[in-house]
Amino acid sequence: MKKLIFLVLFLPIIGITAQEKISRELSGGIVLQKTQNLYIENGIGLDYTCDRLLKKKIHIKATYLSSRLGSAIGSNALKQDYFILGADYRFFSEKQLQLLAGLNTGLFTVDYENDIFNDLPSLTMLLAVETGINYKFKQIPLSASLTIGYNVRTGNGIDIPGSLFPVFYKVGFMYRIDNLFNN
Repeated sequence: MKKLIFLVLFLPIIGITAQEKISRELSGGIVLQKTQNLYIENGIGLDYTCDRLLKKKIHIKATYLSSRLGSAIGSNALKQDYFILGADYRFFSEKQLQLLAGLNTGLFTVDYENDIFNDLPSLTMLLAVETGINYKFKQIPLSASLTIGYNVRTGNGIDIPGSLFPVFYKVGFMYRIDNLFNN
């Protein structure tokens, strides 16, 4: 009897969701960051959204940035790495020009490259807010973004690396794959 009730109640729901078409987007590309009064950090980023994320208003992001690909190339600048996970909300998500506001978290590391700095902090958790604009081109599967952000946790040199400055600016160029893994 329990099996029959299960089939009658839940089988139609399973059938409906199996037939549902979900539009998904995955974008990947380069991200360029400038920390105010300090380094240029460059890297790569991924951006994912789908209809289930408030009809593509929520975007999930992963980014790797490093001064090794920026200011530290051919200089004695500190080797800094950012491993970032975040999400942002896109206002006017159906338009080409979108406003965004988001929250990022992750890890920030510094390689001082000298043993005399071993007592200084070299790793910390990140927490940052970010806002800006994103432009989705219609004719080609590219998007470009320009954002400004604020690291809530900033460097004090005691328990957080002193080179983690609060204000940063980002430019991103992403190649978009629409209708990824369509059912």
